[in-house]
Amino acid sequence: MPRKPKNPDADEATSPAPVKKTRVRRAKYITLYSHFLMKDTKHELIGEPVITESGRHQWARCTRSHHSQLINLDQIESEVDKSKAVISFTKEDARRYSPIENYNIGDVIFHKVWDDIGIVQRKDTTTNGGNAIIVQFEKNLEKRLIENFQNL
Repeated sequence: MPRKPKNPDADEATSPAPVKKTRVRRAKYITLYSHFLMKDTKHELIGEPVITESGRHQWARCTRSHHSQLINLDQIESEVDKSKAVISFTKEDARRYSPIENYNIGDVIFHKVWDDIGIVQRKDTTTNGGNAIIVQFEKNLEKRLIENFQNL
């Protein structure tokens, strides 16, 4: 059976025009005061925001010095002075990490081995049925840690 020659004009008339998807993208960068460089610099937003009772918090890393700081996104949007949105806390303010304890989303923890402070982003279940927390750290980026470990 011979094939019919294709008519390109007929295909264009019957096939719909491709639709471009427009995606709204959040700003990935923000200008903040860097305490390390002592001037306003461009910061990259890291990870996803964590919603707590005091607002939405997210890590921002300076593109020049690579130091990270926790910021309050709600305060940045409402205030002209963005330096007030930087949340500073110390090791003493954070809960010390232990695999046998329970944590909530938004908790600030201190990991002694890494000498790093982080905020709990979300909770997961491990493949063996245990509990894990995903923590966005200041130096070590995002890490998965064991939570509520029961030694049988």
